[in-house]
Amino acid sequence: MSLTAGSRPDGNRPPAAVEEPAAAVAAATAKERSPRKAGRLGKAGKAARVPWRIRLRRDRTLILMTLPVIVLLLLFNYVPLLGNVVAFQDYDPYVSSNGVTAIFHSPWVGVEQFSRMVDDPLFWDATKNTLLLFALQLVLFFPIPIALALLINSVIRPRVRAVAQAIMYLPHFFSWVLVVTVFQQIFGGAGIIAQTLEDHGWSGFDLMTDASLFKYLVTAQAVWKDAGWGIIVFLAALAAVSTDLYEAAAMDGAGRWRRMWHVTLPALRPVIALLLVLRVGDALSVGFEQFLLQRDAVGVGASEVLDTYVWNMGIQNGDFSYAAAVGLVKGAIGVCLVLAANKFAHLLGEQGVYQK
Repeated sequence: MSLTAGSRPDGNRPPAAVEEPAAAVAAATAKERSPRKAGRLGKAGKAARVPWRIRLRRDRTLILMTLPVIVLLLLFNYVPLLGNVVAFQDYDPYVSSNGVTAIFHSPWVGVEQFSRMVDDPLFWDATKNTLLLFALQLVLFFPIPIALALLINSVIRPRVRAVAQAIMYLPHFFSWVLVVTVFQQIFGGAGIIAQTLEDHGWSGFDLMTDASLFKYLVTAQAVWKDAGWGIIVFLAALAAVSTDLYEAAAMDGAGRWRRMWHVTLPALRPVIALLLVLRVGDALSVGFEQFLLQRDAVGVGASEVLDTYVWNMGIQNGDFSYAAAVGLVKGAIGVCLVLAANKFAHLLGEQGVYQK
């Protein structure tokens, strides 16, 4: 009986080791052909690229829709940046009848305004209050929307969830005047709590004029006003989480807390990183109107932050050059904080504000 190549006397197929050379040859052939195929795909991609004139004609409606927004952004956000040149001058708006023309007639002083800022103890007091309030709000305020979003997301009934979400989001539309008024009517010396205590023989209190508790008061006001907006953002991120992950975790025996720790929080981590970067970049802008409204009640020492300090120096005292120098330093530090926080987000494996 004759034997053909690759056969065995018992009629079985040869082992896989005998077929490996043929497989290796096929793989090598495919590897040699892959660059040619990739080159053809690259040429096809270049050929399929739409010229910018065709894209401009195709998207002209969308461009016209965004044009007013771009013009407003340039006029109110970028053109005023040219006015920061007064930080290096002894700017006098009364040199000319036109404020822009007065810039060209004001004398240059170099970094004199910045040297004055470094030697000003009031500037450092405002900076200390700003950083203290930012740290306090970052610890007490930032986690609250996350916790409330997880709590609302755990509610099974959609109607109860919608009502709770609407109630928490409503104060976001209130002005700071209304927010401070509400807190005054509750925690002030003539408020509901103080009057109730006095009616029952207890001594009343006035939290609105207590300078030692002012930082906690403004943090509570910020939580009541803006926590609802954060809830909307985190609930939108939770809506994108597949229910299959929760079902798979439940099938593996994970309880409610395990599912929240291993499914919900990892899904929220990109949004948390993004909002944290934005919050750190806004570290030196803890509020202006909120502090200005309560400035007389608690005194300058407790309520003076960088925003109110710039307003006091520039608008009230008319020292525009010094106020511009403080604002310029504040903006530069804010940009550095955004870059540092975004770099930290990249180290954690998140995108942050922009990609690597």
